[in-house]
Amino acid sequence: MARSAKMTLDEKGTLLGEVHEVRVGDDAAAQRFTLRSAALDTDRIKSVEALASSSFSKFQILKATVTNLRVADRPFEWHYTLESENYAQAAGNLLLVRPRVIGSKARGLLETKEPRHHPIEFDGPRRDTDEFEIALPAGYAVDELPPQVDVDRGFASYHSKTDFVGGSLRYKRSFEIKELSVPVTKAQELRDFYRTIENDERNSAVLKRVQ
Repeated sequence: MARSAKMTLDEKGTLLGEVHEVRVGDDAAAQRFTLRSAALDTDRIKSVEALASSSFSKFQILKATVTNLRVADRPFEWHYTLESENYAQAAGNLLLVRPRVIGSKARGLLETKEPRHHPIEFDGPRRDTDEFEIALPAGYAVDELPPQVDVDRGFASYHSKTDFVGGSLRYKRSFEIKELSVPVTKAQELRDFYRTIENDERNSAVLKRVQ
């Protein structure tokens, strides 16, 4: 899956913009199966609403369309417009903004007290990318950016970077599952891998009012 978004943040902290998703393979097949059984438009966007609800405390899906729903040999695509109030959090003359707009790769499957006795099996290999651009409100400049993340465990890798270019935050990341089975001896490595992702997804850029 490749997801991209172009958003605008206003001085009140409201985020507004468009998201484009391109899915192939099992992801595309799952989306087609779900949407073909949806009789109403409100049912069709439930998967988008579920994704957004895991990323925003408050949001509205203003518009949503699909491409290649019934064309199985072409990538399945979502195009949707969303708005999220109070996305940026004010702290004095600062605004805290999460560059990772939507979607999560973190998993808590190993966050248990019981020791693991069996290998961890993935559904299949995959490579997902995200590219998010957030245009900042006038009168604000970047005071601090989240650190770059580069982790490669062999069985999986994760890379993310946030830049400030032309008045916008730009967040890019990739997530890849390379091996279908992780031995129990590497369970702690996988746990740490997902914890690193979770921390990255929670990180915020700090904006400072300059006028």
